[in-house]
Amino acid sequence: MAKLALFVRLHAKSGQETALADFLASALPLANSESGTTSWFALRFDASTFGIFDTFDNDQARQAHLGGPIAAALMANAEALLSEPRKIEMVEVMAAKLPG
Repeated sequence: MAKLALFVRLHAKSGQETALADFLASALPLANSESGTTSWFALRFDASTFGIFDTFDNDQARQAHLGGPIAAALMANAEALLSEPRKIEMVEVMAAKLPG
């Protein structure tokens, strides 16, 4: 089980909620191409609050993800999509139930 994770909270600018949701959904192929990212979730908490939760087997993979194409694309679009800076939390997975 992957023990390391990232939780990123994102707040959409007014009127950009659909664009941020679409952006997150479009990032799935990029996440799938990252061999070190063991799981990746795009989340919606309410009309304008979103998040990303992903897991990794080691810190090298987590750092690679932070410097990867999803993060780069998010930063390139942050001014247009986000009402405030993204909040990145490095977390530890204590327990999980996964298929398989």
